[in-house]
Amino acid sequence: MSAPVDAEQAWQDLQRIRVPQERVYDEVERSASGGPAATYSTAVIMWIFLAVLGLDLPRWGVGLAAAAYVSLLVGLAVVHHRRSRLRLHHSRYDWRFPATFASAAVVTGGTALLSGRLVEPLEPLSGSLIQATASAAVFVMFAGPANRWAAGSLRGRGVREARAGRDG
Repeated sequence: MSAPVDAEQAWQDLQRIRVPQERVYDEVERSASGGPAATYSTAVIMWIFLAVLGLDLPRWGVGLAAAAYVSLLVGLAVVHHRRSRLRLHHSRYDWRFPATFASAAVVTGGTALLSGRLVEPLEPLSGSLIQATASAAVFVMFAGPANRWAAGSLRGRGVREARAGRDG
């Protein structure tokens, strides 16, 4: 007992649904990395923090620098989140988003630790500048492509779900 289906009307309905969905995915992919300003701002904040740590600060100075670093990063995240024109439901995010975050932490943190070990024989100030520059450069090179990779999975996921709904 199926109702007759007009193929032309069904095709038009599908296109009417698909076009806005593609626009949503385009917007997510466009703003995936937050633009170069967010990436460079984060890299500058990280560079300043690592350079300041090379000044051989007392314990309270290190704590103050860490608190300032975290508060600046949180402030940057809040500003970026408020500027975002699009917010996806949490069910739209797959494993790529936490994997990207964890791998960025491992790569950037590993670079900071490894470069810190390599520059130990140098003077503290010049060593910290080298460490800060290497870590910030790795972050900038990793952040953009990794975020686009994670956001690119949304488009493919929507297509897979549409096929599953059509076939199932």
